[in-house]
Parts: sequence; C-alpha cells; structure tokens
Amino acid sequence: MIDFSEIQDIYFILPLLGFIIGLFGTMVGGGGGFFFLPILTLLLKVPAQAAVITSLVATLPICIVGSLGHYRKNNIDFKVATLFMVTGIIGAFIGAEITSRISDLALKTAFGIYSILIALNMALSAKKNTIEREKEKTKISPRDLKTLKGSSFGLAAGLITGTFGTSGTAPILAGLFSMRIPFKMVIGTSLLAVLVNTIFAVGAHFIVGKIDLTLVIFLTAGSTLGAIIGPRLLAKIQIDKSESKAKYAYAIIMVAIGILMILGRN
Repeated sequence: MIDFSEIQDIYFILPLLGFIIGLFGTMVGGGGGFFFLPILTLLLKVPAQAAVITSLVATLPICIVGSLGHYRKNNIDFKVATLFMVTGIIGAFIGAEITSRISDLALKTAFGIYSILIALNMALSAKKNTIEREKEKTKISPRDLKTLKGSSFGLAAGLITGTFGTSGTAPILAGLFSMRIPFKMVIGTSLLAVLVNTIFAVGAHFIVGKIDLTLVIFLTAGSTLGAIIGPRLLAKIQIDKSESKAKYAYAIIMVAIGILMILGRN
C-alpha cells in the first residue's frame, strides 16, 4: 500500500542525510538501507514494519545508480554475484514473512543485535586478512568452497533484506571479503547482489507493507546524487593500504547503530 505522510520540518534534512548515505553506500558496497532504517525508526519515529518497506524502496535508486557506476568501472564479478543472488531471493521472501509476524520492539532489538554480531565478524575478518595477506596473496578459494560461501552468505543477506529492509549488505560484504576478492570488486559485486535482493524484498513486502512515498522522495533526492558520485570517487582512491582500516571503520559504525537501536527500542 502506498501512503503520503504530512511534510514535517525535520524532513528537510533528509536529502542531506540521503546524499551522505548514497555517497558512502556506493563506496562500501551497500544500498544505504542499513542506515535508512535507524533514521526512520529513531529520528522520525516511523513504525518498524512501515520503516522496513520504506527503507527498501528508498534503497533502490542507490543500488541502481551505484551498480551502473561500478559496471562502467569493471568492478563487478557477475559469476560471484549470481551465487549470492540465487539464495538471496529465497531469503528475501522468508524475511518478509518474519517481519509481518513480529512486533516493532522485537524487530528493533533483533536489528540491533544483528548489527553488533555482523560488525564483530567483519572486524575479525579484517584482522585475519591482514595477518594472512602475504601468505594468500595469490591464493583463490576452491570452486566448491566459493559456491558454499556465496550460497550461505547470500541466503543470510536475503533474509536480512526481507526482515530488516537494510539491503543485507553486511553478510554479502563478509562473504565477498572471505573470498579474497579485490576491494573495489567487492564493492561493485555487493551492490549488484543488494539490488536484486532489494527488488524481490520490495515485491514480497508490497502486499502487506505501507510505503511512505513522502519519505522516499526526500531521502532519494539526495541519495541518488551521492550514488552517482560514490563510484567515481572510489575510482580515484588508493584502497590497498587502507582496506583493513575501511573494514574496521565500517564495523565501528555498525556497532554504534546496533547499540542505539537496542537502547532506543522503546
């Protein structure tokens, strides 16, 4: 169901927030849904179920523009992306069903716990990669192991997308990082997988959810511009020496948001 909420003064800061989210979302491999949900629930007090579907729809322009930008930069591994998308679609439908059956309080708390756990996993992965970088510089995961990782993390990503409306970026990033794929290729591949998962999650939620198009318009007014600039900016940055730092920074942000969601769940 589509809805238009009454415009409030606070809505006018949403394009700026959307720009920042779109910019960094396309630079770290996410559609921005991970940040949209806390903004909608904590800042604007949107009910969690409505925030999930609104977040998903607001994420789509970032994913589309970001994926196209990274495609032009040859930053997408389509074979790997397919591994994540196939099971991700299944997870998206399961997640949508879960959202329709749990309360706002349970949804916010679960999201907070999920954020902290996935951040810890990413931080540990960054540490492991730093230690083993020289040993595994030319090592590629065996095909069977890569398929298992892609399918498992893809299912988790789809489940997260459908349940929380956050694009499922974190599981996809964790899976791609574990495959020892170059950082910029991780970002582009992640965005494509996120795009497909989000499209199917929107479809799964559309029948039972309520999309606030007023919020979507304000958020995407800035996020689309940020998504255009993000891939271009990333192409100019030397990533190799700062890859681990980027992972740690992202993990810290995720922990902070998780704590805020848990503490602000009422």
